[in-house]
Parts: sequence; C-alpha cells; structure tokens
Amino acid sequence: MMFEDRTGKRVPAVTFHTRQGTEWVDVTTDQVFAGKTVVVFSLPGAYTPTCSSSHVPRYNQLVPAFKAAGVDTVVCISVNDTFVMNEWQKVQRAEALTFLPDGNGDFTGGMGLLVDKNDLGFGKRSWRYSMLVRDGVVEKMFIEPDLPGDPFEVSDADTMLAYLAPNAPKPLDVTVFTRNGCPFCAKAKQDLKDAGIVYEELLLNRDYTDETLRAVAKVASVPQVFINGEHIGGSDKLAEWLAKR
Repeated sequence: MMFEDRTGKRVPAVTFHTRQGTEWVDVTTDQVFAGKTVVVFSLPGAYTPTCSSSHVPRYNQLVPAFKAAGVDTVVCISVNDTFVMNEWQKVQRAEALTFLPDGNGDFTGGMGLLVDKNDLGFGKRSWRYSMLVRDGVVEKMFIEPDLPGDPFEVSDADTMLAYLAPNAPKPLDVTVFTRNGCPFCAKAKQDLKDAGIVYEELLLNRDYTDETLRAVAKVASVPQVFINGEHIGGSDKLAEWLAKR
C-alpha cells in the first residue's frame, strides 16, 4: 500500500469527542490547529507495546525542546475512545502532551492513513506517522514504511525535532537511586532541580533493591546518579559534575 504524503494540504476538518472531567467537550480541528504550530504523532493504539514504551514517552520528554523551537502543542492521536485515551495519558504521566481520541477514525481516514488491523482483532486503526502542521497546513510528514508488523523508524520524536530544530539541545537522561530519609539523596535531588535538570527517581524497596543497585552501580550506598548512561556517583560527585558544566 502506498500512503499519501499530504504535505502542503490542510488537515481534515473533524470534531474530536473528548471527555474532560465529567463533561463531554467537542474539540474541532480549528481549535487545535488554527493559528498554531502543532506537532502530531499518530499511532495504532493506546497501551500497545511500542506506543507505550517508546513513542509517547520520548515525545513527552522532548516537549520543552519542541516548545523552545516554536511549537505550541504536541498532539497524540489514536483511533481509541476518549476514556481509553484519558486513562492512558495518566498511566504514561504524559500531561505535557495533548491526547485526542479519534474513536471513529474520522481524522485518520481523512489523512488517508486508516488501515485494517483485523488480523490482530483491532479493526480499523491508524498507521503510525508524525507531522508538523502550521496553521492547519501540513508542512512535513514522516510516515512509517509499508512493512509487515508495526514499523517504528521515522515517526519518532528525535526525527521530528531534528527536522524542526537540528541544533536544539536535548534534555539529559537522568536517574537517581534514593531511599527514604536520606539527606544526601535530598541534596542530590535539590542540586539537580537548582540546575534545571529533570530526573527520574528510583526509591529503595519500592522500585529496586540493594541487589539491583550493586548490580548496576557496584555499590550499595545512595544516592547514585546516572546521566546519559554514565555513572556519576553520589551527591558529592554530582556536585563536582554540575560545577564542570
């Protein structure tokens, strides 16, 4: 199947039926796109493996970089109902993204990217793609190749950011191993916050055990900080690393 590249064309005029709190709220494409620069990524389904482990998390992480490059909104679209999309957004902790339910496939069909997933029991779903839209007109599309399965090669957040702002700095990947009541852990987290660095915290006996810590860091003391795959060490080592930035 050859998917149409709709670069230069307007996005379909449809209404997304969303649930906000206890109310039904209809959101039109004009409300989403008119007068705005919007990054859209669309995927086969909420809670599916690639969508949950890679597609959504990286877009969510790169929202500040997209906004610094002039993007107003980063939108995730899937052929799912609003209840599923709302719960999935909570699970993904992706509050920085706008999730739009295309339950009837109206938007996806208008993009020419509604495909049969009957073999998986999914019915009609979206092919995986991303696009940059300015004032309702598609400037650039990244459509996954027509290959078996669920290819994920070009619609990722890093590819979109490289097109939009090739020299944009990307956020650091930071993880801090901590335990409750540890003053050195508190200092390390505060130092990262003061430096404007977002981090993920792993808490002892909730997210990991001391066995895991020894396996990855070869020590049993906390905190232990990892940045972009590099083992920095404890709070003092982190302070030294930050001073050299």
